[in-house]
Amino acid sequence: MTGFTVALVMVVAAAVILRWRRPAWYWLAFGAAFAALRVLVRYTSVMDACGLTVPPSRWRLTLARITNRPVPESRAPRILRLRPTRTGLVLRLKLRPGQDAFDVSTATDRLRHSFSMYGVTSRELRSGVVEVRMTGYDVLKRVQMPAKTDTAPMRVPVALREDGSVHYRDYRSVPHGLTLGATESGKSVYQRNLVAGLAPMNVALVGIDCKQGVELFPLARRFSALADNPDTALDLLEALVTHMEGVYQLIRAEQRITVNVPDAEIAADIWDLPDHLRPVPVVVLVDEVAELALFATKDEEKRRDRIITALVRLAQLGRAAGIYLEICGQRFGSELGKGITMLRAQLTGRTAHRVNDESSANMAFGDIAPDAVLAAIQIPTDTPGIAVTGDSSGGWARIRAPHTSLREAVNHCNKHADRTPDLPALAAFRPAVAPLPSDRVPLSKTAPATA
Repeated sequence: MTGFTVALVMVVAAAVILRWRRPAWYWLAFGAAFAALRVLVRYTSVMDACGLTVPPSRWRLTLARITNRPVPESRAPRILRLRPTRTGLVLRLKLRPGQDAFDVSTATDRLRHSFSMYGVTSRELRSGVVEVRMTGYDVLKRVQMPAKTDTAPMRVPVALREDGSVHYRDYRSVPHGLTLGATESGKSVYQRNLVAGLAPMNVALVGIDCKQGVELFPLARRFSALADNPDTALDLLEALVTHMEGVYQLIRAEQRITVNVPDAEIAADIWDLPDHLRPVPVVVLVDEVAELALFATKDEEKRRDRIITALVRLAQLGRAAGIYLEICGQRFGSELGKGITMLRAQLTGRTAHRVNDESSANMAFGDIAPDAVLAAIQIPTDTPGIAVTGDSSGGWARIRAPHTSLREAVNHCNKHADRTPDLPALAAFRPAVAPLPSDRVPLSKTAPATA
């Protein structure tokens, strides 16, 4: 009995230490089993208390009256599957007639409290089927990306969502994006994760960093073109517009619109072209977009108008040519001048870290997800990296990118420097970098000569 007591005390102590120091390990070892049991035991009563049950149908009441049986109880949504994950539980429910997915989404806060979980979110998979994702601990406190992610061409895992799932930057479905964030908000770390994720892919990276290149030029070995001032940025953007027009001429020449060609084989963008003809896609990263829109003289105003016009043209027409924009900045508002709101309208993906003013959050989410504006301005200063992301569908979520130092990002870009494509239209903007030093040091069996 003494040995059993000692073992029990050691297990409890280990569980307490794990829950304090390693919540992910505690969840996998103890928390998942306890939470699943808690959900199954409390399910019916919790659903009834949260108003997620429906009264018995008339034929059941009639059958109970005829057979002289007790009145049947209200029915909760049927559990289709309960699956534990590395961060929580996934509960798939089949709704009863008369219920709606909105009923479940409005009850997520009550479900979180009733099931003693850290967070609960829901989404409708198809008509009548709702997936409820529950997290057992704060997954954004110490971000740990899963070892295996669902990667695809132009689809980069960049952060972790608050429900434990991976947040992807998918350029095929969301071509252009806007990322906002004040100083020390984690915007640069998010950008490094994005570049590190794109580095091993068959893609050309083009950077515009008007902070004299301090953010992007350390990663220059993986960039096909870089600009560090507004004058060079203007020339680079206009060269990109010329490159885009050349790609469209290629698509026109290879559309194959004949009677014998099936509709699915008619080329409308670069992804419809054969592999040997397809131009390499281009991702344009603009850091501190406000530096491109500010001016103090008439000449700078003319330059600014040409820059914004080129960006708007790339945002409107670049997707089919395989040109994708990633606009970043500390401040993004209508006071930056004409054309800014037109540019914003083309940036489908929106990500906002901590911002210093509500108007920036409104510029990011006011036209697509008003609820996300309040969430963006409530991000505390002591949690850099926390961000709110949304798109034109109206949905939004809190995310956090894993911390990636500049040294780690540089090493990752240097490792894949051989994948940097040469674009003839952008050859003048290719950064001049020294060759990588050899990792091997020649060894000699003979002693060095002495004078």
